Amino acid sequence: MTSKADEALSYEQARDELIEVVRRLEAGGTTLEESLALWERGEELAKVCRRWLEGARARLDAALAEEEGGAEGADE
Repeated sequence: MTSKADEALSYEQARDELIEVVRRLEAGGTTLEESLALWERGEELAKVCRRWLEGARARLDAALAEEEGGAEGADE
């Protein structure tokens, strides 16, 4: 479950932290427990990023629909 602190992260903050988590996992040298904790953190950060991107997509879709609706009304 995403914490309140995670919900307050900007897309860029979540993305940058996710990049760091992936870098640490790829570098290796962590214990199994540390790797699992990093993976879990990465999953939470990916959810935050996904929510931001879905919100941005919805805003773009709404703006495009509004633009198309205005263009159709202008033709009449």
